[in-house]
This record gives sequence, C-alpha cells and structure tokens, in this order.
Amino acid sequence: MEVWNGSEDLPIYGFIIRATIIYVYIFMVVKILGQRSMVSFHPIDFIFAVIIGDVVGEPLSSGDIALGGPLAAASFIAGLHLTLSYLALKNARIRRIVEAEPIIIINKGHILVDEMRKAKITVESLMMDLRLNQASDLTEIDYAILEPNGQISVIKKSKYDSLTPNDMMKVPPEKGYPSVLILEGKINYANLEKLGLTTAWLQEQAESHGFESIKEIFLLTMDDRSKRIFVSGQTMRDIV
Repeated sequence: MEVWNGSEDLPIYGFIIRATIIYVYIFMVVKILGQRSMVSFHPIDFIFAVIIGDVVGEPLSSGDIALGGPLAAASFIAGLHLTLSYLALKNARIRRIVEAEPIIIINKGHILVDEMRKAKITVESLMMDLRLNQASDLTEIDYAILEPNGQISVIKKSKYDSLTPNDMMKVPPEKGYPSVLILEGKINYANLEKLGLTTAWLQEQAESHGFESIKEIFLLTMDDRSKRIFVSGQTMRDIV
C-alpha cells in the first residue's frame, strides 16, 4: 500500500512500480484520446501534454505523494480534453474557439507584414520554414499559410509547380499499396492470403533474388496493383 499511498522512505522498487503504473496509465489515455494528439499538435494538445506531465510526474520524484490524487486529476483533465475535442469536431463555433484559424502570411506573392506580426513570426523564421518546404525562392511562392498546428504550408505559382503526367496528357498505371509479405524472416500469412499467394511462391521469389531461405530476407513487399516486388536481406551483402 505504501507504493500507492506514498511514504518518505519509499524503496527503489516502489518508484519502479509507480513508474510502471503511470506509464501504463498514460499509454491508455493516449489510446483513448486517439492519434490526433500526437500527429496534429494543436495548442490545446500542448496545454494538455504539459499539465498531464506535471500532474503525474510529481509522484515519480516525490515518494511521499499518494498516487490516487494525481491520477484522478489527470483523468479529469483527459476527460475534459476529450470532451472539448469532441465538441470541436461537432460544432463549428466551438471549433473556432478551441482551435486556431489558419493565417495567410504570403498572399499572391506579397508578404503580409501585419499578419506576420500578429503570428509573431520573424523573417528569419519564415525563411527557414520556406526552405524546409523547398520554396527558398520567394518569387515562386503564391501563398504561404500558417496552419493551426504551427507549421507553414506553401502553395507555389502554377508555372513553378512540378510537371505531372496529367499535364503531359499521360495516364501512368495506378500505384497500389505495398503489402508486407516477409518481415525479419517471418511470413505474414494474412497478407499472403489476401493477395492469393502461397508460401511456395514466396520461396521461388526468395531463390530468384539469390536467397536460399525465406529466413534470410529482412523485408519483402509487393504492390497489390503493379505487382512490383521489393526485397532486402538481413545483412548488407544480401541487399537486393
């Protein structure tokens, strides 16, 4: 009970157990909240992460603090965060309050200084983000937008866009989804069955790429449309 209630003389194994409990708890919270909090890091997600880290982190450093209170507070905050996210998803008015609106920094090739100041973006920071978007030449940019997650997206002028097959009146074959058939020498039977293939076919592919056994293959994938195969061995000498 002293692991849960806390003690000034909490032994080392007590901290280890506490760390395990909090890790499992945070893992479950992230699973419940979904991938949005990790992939698209909005300001509300940042606030949630900071508060949760502070609340559940203190019992790990102070053995005399009980776990019940911090975990209950963290659960309430997680529930509040999930509720706000759900309401923002369902209601446009709440979404405008909870989530920031995109801010146009460059409009039709012209830098909007007032919007830059509003977003607290310096010229150096803007230039860095443009370089990261492969848009270092300002004359090629039509629009630059500061997105709600803090990243800057760039739309180039049409004449500077990359040429596509559609521009050349070409219709290339459709690209499919690469399915993993072998990973670290082990066969993915679910994908094999989905594509209507057999282990005998896999063995033939392994031999045709210079492998004696399937176990020598680190990764083998096949595109479900073009049927193109990628094979890589377990060692550098086996890479195809």
